[in-house]
Amino acid sequence: MLPLAERLRPKNLDEYIGQKHLVGQGAILRQMIESGNIASFILWGPPGVGKTTIARIIAHQLQRPFYTLSAVTSGVKEVRDVIDKAKRNASLNSGLFAPADSRSPILFIDEIHRFSKSQQDSLLGAVEEGTITLIGATTENPSFEVITPLLSRCQVYVLKSLDKEDLLELLNRALTKDEYIRSLGLQVKDTEAILRYSGGDARKLLNIIELVSNSGAKIIDNETVTKQLQQNPVAYDKDGEMHYDIISAFIKSIRGSDPQAAIYWLARMIEGGEDPKFIARRLVISASEDIGLANPNAMLLANTCFEVVNKIGWPEGRIPLAETTIYLATCKKDNSAYLAIDAALAKVRETGNLPVPLHLRNAPTSLMKDLGYSDGYKYPHDYPGHWIEQQYLPDELVGTTFWHKD
Repeated sequence: MLPLAERLRPKNLDEYIGQKHLVGQGAILRQMIESGNIASFILWGPPGVGKTTIARIIAHQLQRPFYTLSAVTSGVKEVRDVIDKAKRNASLNSGLFAPADSRSPILFIDEIHRFSKSQQDSLLGAVEEGTITLIGATTENPSFEVITPLLSRCQVYVLKSLDKEDLLELLNRALTKDEYIRSLGLQVKDTEAILRYSGGDARKLLNIIELVSNSGAKIIDNETVTKQLQQNPVAYDKDGEMHYDIISAFIKSIRGSDPQAAIYWLARMIEGGEDPKFIARRLVISASEDIGLANPNAMLLANTCFEVVNKIGWPEGRIPLAETTIYLATCKKDNSAYLAIDAALAKVRETGNLPVPLHLRNAPTSLMKDLGYSDGYKYPHDYPGHWIEQQYLPDELVGTTFWHKD
């Protein structure tokens, strides 16, 4: 018998649970799927939130060749084989009266962040020419793991962990729609444990239901779920909820200037097999967000740490990670730059594209000079102390303060 997660996998959007911002009525992905006009895109989100399911729904619904590769087991050869098949398919359809992009085969690559640069490079030409339509799935930030030329050719859609209502709907569907589970007559007494251990992951919730049902239990309650899972409190699931909890504790310990706690959470991640580049990236973010102008050297050290860890990997990578962690935790803290840019972004969204004052505009042509561009600009280096008071903000924002010095 297939696992419960496979038996209940949605075959269309009406059966799909969660991600209403993407597949709800009128949402962007639903419109694309229903129209059949699929552009290349990447789905980014935690495990068990429906990335692969969306790809399979597209495969089920659209009358186009559909290829699937896993970045864990596939290389450049497999990618080129698919592209060659797509080109042969395109030549066979060359006489059809339809846009080429509407007939291009779809290539779904799971865990695309695991592809090397050369593997991703092998996709570029086919994606740009429309030979294939790429759908990638990743649990890691595409900005760091997908090469820029490929990223620029794909829209990125962010999937969220399933909320309580989504998980309860999925639980009810398992109990009422699956023939085997329904035949067992399972009763739900309480749901706190099963929701907590699921951590927003649909696959985990269904696996827990299956585990409880296979144990012979007739009731789903907190005690039964906890007993069956035999939860290990020091376990580290680098693909699950604890991954996010521990990195959160790690960053908050650095922010709180506690090197003892920070090094402990670092050890938890290392022992659990976390990706060293993921840890190093978070250190770069922490150096910028939490230390900032109090010690600009912190970002230099964190960036160097990222480069070193990227070169040497495990186990030696633990040493620069530990050094940087302790350094950041013991630095003075200043988040004024972080607050300043967020305040400025909020103001930009509120006020729109305010005009640049004329005296600050560039005047490379005589027409621009005649229109007053650059007229009245005071060159600071011509004045004592290399400073002269003049207006730099748009007229509507004169006097506005974004950055507050401690």
